[in-house]
Amino acid sequence: MRAMISALSLISLLGVNVALAQEKSSIFKSGFDGKPETDKWVIMYGAGFAKEAARTGEGSLKVLEGEASVRTRQALSEQGTLELWVKSESAATEYTISILVSPVQNSDSAWVQVGQIKGSQETGEYYAKRISIDDPGKKFLRLDIKTANGHIWIDDLRVEKILLDTALQKNQQKVISEVLDKLRADKDYQVQAEALRTLGKNYAAQIDIQRQYLEYANGIYSSVTLVLATSERSKMANPLAYQTFKTVVDDVRTVSSPIQKARTDSLLKPLGDIATTSLNIMTNGTYAAFAEPFKTIVATVFDRSSYENAGLSRKERKFAEKNGLPTFAKTESFLSEIEKELNTVTALDKDLLDIQRELDKYRKDLDKHLKESLIAGGMGRGQENYNRVLSKDEATRNAALEEINNYFMLQAESYQNHSSSNTQFLQFMMKATSTMEESQVFKERFNQIASSVITFYDKFDRSIAADQNPFTDDKDRKVWEARAVKVRAYIKESKEAFTKAYM
Repeated sequence: MRAMISALSLISLLGVNVALAQEKSSIFKSGFDGKPETDKWVIMYGAGFAKEAARTGEGSLKVLEGEASVRTRQALSEQGTLELWVKSESAATEYTISILVSPVQNSDSAWVQVGQIKGSQETGEYYAKRISIDDPGKKFLRLDIKTANGHIWIDDLRVEKILLDTALQKNQQKVISEVLDKLRADKDYQVQAEALRTLGKNYAAQIDIQRQYLEYANGIYSSVTLVLATSERSKMANPLAYQTFKTVVDDVRTVSSPIQKARTDSLLKPLGDIATTSLNIMTNGTYAAFAEPFKTIVATVFDRSSYENAGLSRKERKFAEKNGLPTFAKTESFLSEIEKELNTVTALDKDLLDIQRELDKYRKDLDKHLKESLIAGGMGRGQENYNRVLSKDEATRNAALEEINNYFMLQAESYQNHSSSNTQFLQFMMKATSTMEESQVFKERFNQIASSVITFYDKFDRSIAADQNPFTDDKDRKVWEARAVKVRAYIKESKEAFTKAYM
């Protein structure tokens, strides 16, 4: 579980990234709760509204095995990022959700696919899915869904407004398309040179977008706000925190010989200090090394052959004779509750390690692509130029980006003055445009990472809900709830910061 501390550090936010963030705004929401919500949709076939398995509220969209299609009843004014939550019937269930938009409802040819979500899920929990639509037109939204090996539920769907930087990216793509059309259609050197200058401005802007995504990824990876939440969450699975266990330990020591007491102390030491209730983080390894040997000690010290030869007083022997079986039963029951809590924490740990691995790969891939983009933009392989593009100083960054723009202008002048051949020109254009197209992949990969993070937050929230308290003893339940209150505050603060900065 120590990995959970470093892994959780990737969830919170650095202040610099919060400053760069833009406020999100939803233009469409649907939780499928009751008539006002369900009236927003037209079910074509294969799905229905259900009051079962809702993530929040009272309703969800149940999609039967096979094929299904639903669409919005009204056109949406614009469509930025689509977010929805999906729950599978079983781990074997597979699904594909195709996202389509159209300015009209009833013309099949007008519907255009703008994205697709594919998945299967290990557990029967809801998982967040995010995908960029980024269509500024007033259009209807349609979901075509295929499922195999079971059905799925969809809940809490929303469509965000297109953010300013996204709108700029869309405009850049439009400009690039127009530039390439001009280059293909008009062989006039002046026209093509001007088009190349325009392409240079957009290429430099694309470099800066890559820089922002790399900064976002590094910020998520490096921040530390949730370390507090992690350590508190893991300590909720530590036996030393609870009165039932302290009572068992006291009873064991009452009837133990000196060597048995030493053995007990040795087993408890990795958990923390029982006298001061100073708790260490609980791990699977710590629990495995402790649980069965501790139960063996309990069984041994309350065995007649042991306590009659342990040099105990008559009162202590009477206590051992009376409380042996109840103490062992209490120990087994309590440790089973602890194990349940530890399994929950371990599952959260696994999710975080998966996010960490994906983020690590994303950062490395984007870092490599950014360096290749700089080379294609005329900046060479030097680390100094790379550092300038990533500089925290805006003036330094802008100067570096201006060099890229100037490089394209030099290429344009060279072509305009017939200093470069048509073949050289085409090779340059193909390299520049393919580099820009490849940059778009990283936006969707970041959406997938963001989906994993908000899914983790959802699981974390649910794991500390009051109804997840695993203990039966009232005093133990109060201890768990008191720690849960602290963790809820940590997770709420971090979740809000993440949402503000990156969603």
